[in-house]
Amino acid sequence: MQLYDSIIKDTLEMLSALPARSYPYSEAGAWRDTGESELVMQRDAAYELGGDGKPAVNFSCVTSDTGFVDKDEIIVLGKDLREIKTSVPFARIAVIQIEDISVEEGDTEPLFRAIQDIDFVKYHVYPEGYMVRTSSENNREQVRISKKALAAGIDFYKIGCDYIAHYKQDPNIKAVKLFFVTDPAADYAKLAGHSKKVHEITLTLSKILEGMPTDCGSCKLKPVCDEVEGMRELHFGKNKAEFKG
Repeated sequence: MQLYDSIIKDTLEMLSALPARSYPYSEAGAWRDTGESELVMQRDAAYELGGDGKPAVNFSCVTSDTGFVDKDEIIVLGKDLREIKTSVPFARIAVIQIEDISVEEGDTEPLFRAIQDIDFVKYHVYPEGYMVRTSSENNREQVRISKKALAAGIDFYKIGCDYIAHYKQDPNIKAVKLFFVTDPAADYAKLAGHSKKVHEITLTLSKILEGMPTDCGSCKLKPVCDEVEGMRELHFGKNKAEFKG
């Protein structure tokens, strides 16, 4: 399953140029999760990740290539939560190794559903004192950090363990590499472009499932099929299966 591999490769190469701190995942290390959305009022907030108009990028990519992700890991690039004093640019990126989900007779539904379920995890993680605001239109993920949580010792390692604990509930997931980026030297514009491309790939999978036109010249998603390895095969495999049926 290589649909997102070129994005993963470019992202990892880009981030490898930045100083990083790496932590192994431990379920016991997870920050307390409230189980529901928590409102952190502005008067109770220390600062916002991606606040004051700064970049706030989020995306997750799945792959079956063990070369990209070989273990559960949290990587921090830039200042950690207790080192930050004011709003900073922010990116949270998940690279997720999954079981190789085969597409038989052009049936893309299991693959699409697996990717969708993994992406939905981010909407069900509620670390205490860590209020996430997302925008599906531009794939922003802005986070408000409470003063109380900072005083209690919140950091990206503990937040990362909470996220990975939720990811690991999915039986398709084998390993997760989770990046938290606050380094001002990171190319947030390029990361935002990757986020947009991930969204386009997933949207194209959805359209294939619905039944895309076979006339590529009239399809608005043709550039995605042209660029992404394996997408065209999924598309026409789907239509062959429908024809046989």
